[in-house]
Amino acid sequence: MATKALSDFIAVEIKAVTFDVGGTLIEPWPSVGHVYAEVAARHGLTTFSADQLDARFKSAWRARKSFGYSRNDWEELVDEVFGGPASHPPGGTFFEELYERFAQPEAWHVFEDVMPALDELASRQIKLAVISNWDERLRGLMQALKLDRYFEAFAISCEVGFPKPSPVIFEHAAEKLGLPAGSILHIGDSSKMDIDGARAAGFQALQIQRQTGADTGIHSLAEVPARIVEHKSKD
Repeated sequence: MATKALSDFIAVEIKAVTFDVGGTLIEPWPSVGHVYAEVAARHGLTTFSADQLDARFKSAWRARKSFGYSRNDWEELVDEVFGGPASHPPGGTFFEELYERFAQPEAWHVFEDVMPALDELASRQIKLAVISNWDERLRGLMQALKLDRYFEAFAISCEVGFPKPSPVIFEHAAEKLGLPAGSILHIGDSSKMDIDGARAAGFQALQIQRQTGADTGIHSLAEVPARIVEHKSKD
């Protein structure tokens, strides 16, 4: 689905902005493969390089038709990534350490455009919330990264019971914010999970594409406050 410029589809004043987390606010650091390789090496498994594990993770992730974001789902995925030459899958050896590693702020990088955009939106009394497909580690991680203070509502798939793109998780966020769906702008990096899911729930939606040359959506969260103000000035 093509993503229009923000000024093309916002028809009402935006009173809240909701954000996806992974790929929108934060990213694994230095990468999923680097973290996997680091933990595996501590357990004597050096079969794959960080780059190989990155590629294997992306392949296994794309092949998944559904994902429940539970501890068991992650364990199955990690075992698949390390499948093959590994004599003992991580699920029976170092999965717990790996799972805990991604609960720590050191395994994540906050994109440089995040804090300035959140500060600007908050200063304009625009409500902020998170809508994320994640597990029970997210709240603690957001606190450790000093991001939780910006958000007055969290709609997390493991708590709501419905992952994006289900409209239920978006509706849950709107209810927590106490606002009609049409007055909320959702921002995320996935066209299916974020853009299609948000619009199906009646939200406005905008895709962030930092690493691509696409001429749709936005390339930085720094664009959001100005575009919202620009729209308000036309009302």
